[in-house]
Amino acid sequence: MATVRRLLQSKGTDVWSISPDDTILSALNLMADKNVGALVVCEGSHLIGIFSERDYARKVARDRKTGLDLPVSEFMTSPVFYVNPDQTIEECMALMTEHHFRHLPVIDHDKLTGLISIGDVVKEVISDHEFTIQHLENYITGKK
Repeated sequence: MATVRRLLQSKGTDVWSISPDDTILSALNLMADKNVGALVVCEGSHLIGIFSERDYARKVARDRKTGLDLPVSEFMTSPVFYVNPDQTIEECMALMTEHHFRHLPVIDHDKLTGLISIGDVVKEVISDHEFTIQHLENYITGKK
C-alpha cells in the first residue's frame, strides 16, 4: 500500500504558510503566486489552522464578509486534521471524504513536513492501480 511518505517523495515537501494575523488579501496573493489552493496557518512553528480558497468562498457566501483586509484567522479552518508519513493513501482518502476537505497537513514528530491535496491522493491511487494492472497483465502473459 502506498504511504504518505512515498507520495511526498515524488510530490515534494514544499508547504506555504501564513500567520493568523495576515490579511486575506496577502493569503490570496501568496496562493496565486505559488499556484496552490491552501495555506497552513501557523503561529511560529505551531500549526493552528488551514486557509483555502474554499474557506474564503464559503465564508463570503455565508456571512457576506468580503473584506480583504480582514485577518486569516476569521476565515481559516481550525482545528486541523492531519496525517503522519506512515499512514496509507487509503486512510487519507477516507479521512478527506468523511470530513469533506481537500487538504491534509503532514506532521512527523511534531514537525510540519508536507501538505497533500485530494488531487495528490487520487493521482497516487491511480498510479497504484496502474502498477497492479501491469503486474497482473505480466503475470497472465508470462512476461517478466
